[in-house]
Amino acid sequence: MRFFDLLTLVMALLQREGRVSYRALKLEFALDDEHLEALRDELIHARHLATDEGGRVLVWAGSVPAMASATPVPTTVDPGISPLPVSPTLPPLITTHARSPEALAAPAEVPQPAAAEARPDAALDDAPPALAARSTPDAERRQLTVMFCDLVDSTRLSGQLDAEDLRAIVRAYQETAAEVIQGFEGHIAQYLGDGLLVYFGYPQAHEDDARRAVHTGLGIVEAMATRNTQLSVDYGVHLAVRIGVHTGPVVVGEMGGGRRHEHLALGETPNIAARLEGLAQPNTVLISPVTARLVRNAFVLEELGPQTLRGVATPMRLARVLGPSEARYEDAESAPTGVPALVGRDEEIGLLRRRWEQSKEGLGQVVLISGEAGIGKSSLVETLRAHVRQEGLTRVALRCSP
Repeated sequence: MRFFDLLTLVMALLQREGRVSYRALKLEFALDDEHLEALRDELIHARHLATDEGGRVLVWAGSVPAMASATPVPTTVDPGISPLPVSPTLPPLITTHARSPEALAAPAEVPQPAAAEARPDAALDDAPPALAARSTPDAERRQLTVMFCDLVDSTRLSGQLDAEDLRAIVRAYQETAAEVIQGFEGHIAQYLGDGLLVYFGYPQAHEDDARRAVHTGLGIVEAMATRNTQLSVDYGVHLAVRIGVHTGPVVVGEMGGGRRHEHLALGETPNIAARLEGLAQPNTVLISPVTARLVRNAFVLEELGPQTLRGVATPMRLARVLGPSEARYEDAESAPTGVPALVGRDEEIGLLRRRWEQSKEGLGQVVLISGEAGIGKSSLVETLRAHVRQEGLTRVALRCSP
């Protein structure tokens, strides 16, 4: 990750939390001492956006951006790129640039950011205090994929084992699960005895949070099978887990009282995930129909039919995850040929098709699609892929890591 991209993420985190320890920053962003020192100098001395507290904590000292979530992050691609006007009801996604074959071979100059871009809060210094206060709401609506993971027969284990041995076993399970969860950038919201409540999509959203959650569930089952080898030798036990995954809307924000506060997601989504975990068989991952629709091209699923969940009025068609699919959806010729249903993106779809026609005529085209996770970038790309696929032409896809 480029330094100033990292700086933007750290500033956003510091604005939201108010104060963050250096150790937490190193863990969250995998920083070495040199990067941490550079961030510290940039925030404290160069931009005067933070202060140091005891050499251990950064404290936010800048103004809070008004309506930050509605402000698109400037993306520099080429001085000739101009934003495409789109429907005012949806965030803009596309900027484009056409260049001659000769120009494509020449290096493009990267324009320097304007003063307001170089300092994100520069245009907000005169914002009314009331407006600035509204930019840090106590809670926000998000779509999350929630995972519940629990030990099987933990009550029986507590009756068989000495309390110290039980603690060591539960800690081994928690450490094993946490390592897998962190590998897929999940967020452990709570340790509930021998259970784990995990969010995918908060605080950092990804395009593939549902897939990350399912990969995590399978990874925990596999990792515990390996860990059981040692636990069997040391304590004579063999642990099993149950995992439930559901995707849906929540309101997430700070909860609690006194000196204990946590950021928790409220709504039906966590409750359904907990119900699925309770129905799952040992060492299996059970997912809701919403999550199944999001991941069915990446995993082999066993449909279980309608199931009644306690507290949920309508039966849900659940699925058990058997494992990752061998075929990659993005590359498979057998991928669905239907065009995804998109609402309010006629301008973008039309532009993509026009640029495609110009490409076929020999004029090279570059199209950049950018925006927050979950607003339809992948669907827009798949719309063009489906259109090209119907023409029977060769497609080449290049990808970076998530």
